[in-house]
Parts: sequence; C-alpha cells; structure tokens
Amino acid sequence: METMTFPRYSPDDIISYLRSHILEGAEARNLVKGDVFGTPRLDVLHLIYLRILQRVCKIQLEHAYMMPLNVDIMYPQIYEGFLPVCNLYIHLERLLPMCRISDFQIADVLNPKTKRTVRFLSGILNFVNFMEFQRDVYLELQLTYKSAMEKIQHLKTVNQEAALKVEKLNTVPVEHEAEIKQLTGDIRELEQLLRQDYRRKQTALQEVTSQKKTDIAEKTQKLNEWKVSMTALKEEQEQLKSKIVESPEESKNCNELMKETIKKLKRSMQEITEKYESYRDAVEVLPLCQVELQLYQKKMEIQGENVERLASVSSEARNLENQLESAQEELKKSKKDEMSLKRVVTAKHEKLTTAQIRLKKICEDLEQRKSAVLEHFSKVQEKRGAVYDKVMAICKEIKQKKKNIEQLKEDAEKNTAKAKEINLILKAVLDKCHESVLKAVKTSAASRAEKLDEIRRGLFSIHSSGSTS
Repeated sequence: METMTFPRYSPDDIISYLRSHILEGAEARNLVKGDVFGTPRLDVLHLIYLRILQRVCKIQLEHAYMMPLNVDIMYPQIYEGFLPVCNLYIHLERLLPMCRISDFQIADVLNPKTKRTVRFLSGILNFVNFMEFQRDVYLELQLTYKSAMEKIQHLKTVNQEAALKVEKLNTVPVEHEAEIKQLTGDIRELEQLLRQDYRRKQTALQEVTSQKKTDIAEKTQKLNEWKVSMTALKEEQEQLKSKIVESPEESKNCNELMKETIKKLKRSMQEITEKYESYRDAVEVLPLCQVELQLYQKKMEIQGENVERLASVSSEARNLENQLESAQEELKKSKKDEMSLKRVVTAKHEKLTTAQIRLKKICEDLEQRKSAVLEHFSKVQEKRGAVYDKVMAICKEIKQKKKNIEQLKEDAEKNTAKAKEINLILKAVLDKCHESVLKAVKTSAASRAEKLDEIRRGLFSIHSSGSTS
C-alpha cells in the first residue's frame, strides 16, 4: 500500500495551477487537459517538467540540451534527439525524492500514464507550495535577524559612549589633583597621630585592667582563705558543742561572741563581694569603652579632617569662589547627565535583554529547522549514495561496452583490411577471367564467321546447282 505523504489533486486543479503559476503567456493559454492526461503530448509534458525544474532548481534552458563536459562520446550527434529526455530524467530523478516520490522511472517520461502523472504532478505542486511558504518565512526571519543585529550594534555603540562618559566623570581633573594630594597627605598624618594616641590609651587601659585583675585575684584568694577558716570554725564549734558541759551563762557569752564574729565575717564578705562585683562591672565595661574610644577616634579623625579642610578652604576661599561656583554648576550638570545616562543605559539594557531573548528563540527555531533539513539532507544523501552506486555500476558497464565496441571496431578494421585484400585478389582474378573470356569470345566470333562463310558457300553452291539443272 502507498503511504499518503501529500494530498492528491484532481486533473482540473493541476491544469489551473499550471496555467496560473508555472506556465506563462501562450503556453498557459494553449494548455488543455488532453495535452497532459489521457493520451498526453510528450512535448507539452516535457515542457511542463522543464518549467518546474527552472522554477524549483534554477536550471537554465541550455543545460537541458547540452552534453556533460565530463563525458567522452565519440559521436555526440547520435544523442541529439535523446539528450533532452535524458537530462530531463536526471534532473527529475534528483527532484522527486525531495517531493516524497521514490518510484520515478524513465518510462514515465517516454510513455507516461495518467495515474502516475497525476501523482507526480500533485507531489511536485505540493513541494512548490511548501517551498514558497518556507521562503517567505525565511525572508521574514532574515529581516528580523538583520534588524536585531543592527539594534545590537547600535546599543553596543551607545553603551561604549556611556562608559566613556562615566569614565570621564569618575576621573579627577588635572586642576584639582594638587589639592587632592595635599588633602590625602594631611589625612594620612592625622591617621598616624590618632593611631599613636589610640595605642597609648590602649596600653594604659591594659595596664589598669591588669592591675585590677591582680587585685581581684588577691581578694579572691583572701575570700577563699576566709571560707576555709569559716569551715574550720564551724567544725570546731560542733566539736565544742559536743564537749561543752558548762554553765548556760558561759555558753551564752560564747554564743554572743561567736555571733559577733560571724556578723563581722559576713560584713567583710559583703564588702569583698561588692568590691568583686564593682571590679567585674569595670572589666565588663572595658570592651564597651574600647568601642566608644574607637568611635571617638573616628569622630576625632573626621573632626581633624573637617578642621583641616576648613582651614584650607578659609585660606583659599577668596581665590577659589568663582572656580567653586563654576565647578558646582558643572557638577550639577554632570549629575543630571549621569542620571539621564543611567536611565538610558537601564532602558537599553532592558531592550538588549528582550533582543537577546528574541535572538535565542530565533536561534532555537533555526537550529530546529537546521536539524530537520540535515535529517532530510542525510536521507537525500543516502538515496543519492544508492543512485551513485547505480550510476557507477552503469558507468562500469558502459566502459566495458566501450571496450567491447573498441575490440569490435578493431576486429572490423582487421576484417575490412582482409576483405580489401580479398577484393583486390578477386579483382585481379576477375580481370584475368575477363581477358580470357574476351579472347574466347573473339576466337568464337572468328570461328563462327568462318563457319558462316562456309555455310553460305555451301548454300550458294547448292543454289547454283539447282538452277543449272
């Protein structure tokens, strides 16, 4: 069964399409349905195929009647009648596989049949329509690609100009370079002085903190000693309680003395804990003090810079007032230009992104189409390879036949030479025979004349003897 790879057209549709799109002038006007279908006229059908090849494959009319230059033929005059048909078949055999027709034969050119011609022409017309549609799509893509490339080049130039303007705005003018150098030198000197002060204060704070840490350690040792003594006293008190068998008055006095000593120890413990907590708070406050000192140092640096700037500005204000005003105006203008340029650059960046997205889409579509074309091309190449193998086999057969023809020519030349020799010998023999025949004829004519004379004489003698009697 045949796979329907393209729609089949009716003969009337094919004739109308040929008249309107492929043939022109008198050819289109004189075309009739009977010239192509039924009992077709070969010259009209060949002309239609030739016009299709001219439209699709861009083949010139001269190429259909020209012998290929890479073919050596002894007598090209013999092929004059068959050459246009052969060239037409070769070009159609290349075109029709692209139209999904693979069973085209030379008999379809020499002896066409209606069903096959309808199928071939409908496939060719379908391919022509597809080719024209794809050509329009390709031209549109080409125009969009050109416009996109022009936009990209324009945006690149605009970006380069904006980058140059930004560099100009960022560069320091030559007039203010000396002032900037002086300010940087003064700032560095102030930074060195502030660092030296900060180091001195930091070393002093570290010494104070180390002293306080030693004091805290000593007091913690004393606290530990007091705690040990308290535990020893409690143990002694418990031992004494077990041993004491004294009067209640003495026990009361001892208890009061013990209570007073405990109160004194508690007070000393509270004082030590308060001092310990104060020292601990002081130690905890140290990093905050360091941070505050750093902030004060930064503020001092900023104030020193401001003081130096004020001194320099106050000393040079009278001379540079006009310059400052002009510079401020230029700065305002440059800031406005910079803002406008930034807006333009952002807008152009957005346009660039959109253009890049469109280009990516176009490139993806092109790659898909390229892959489809390459697949089709690979299939065509496979078929072409098969046809090439067939052509090579045919060429080999033609070479063998040429060799056989040359051998036959040589044999014929030899035979003609032998025949010429035999002919010469036969001519010589015939000449000799003619001479002998002429001699025989002459001798026979002479003997005949003699015999006739004798017969006449005899008759005359007989006639004379009869008259005398």
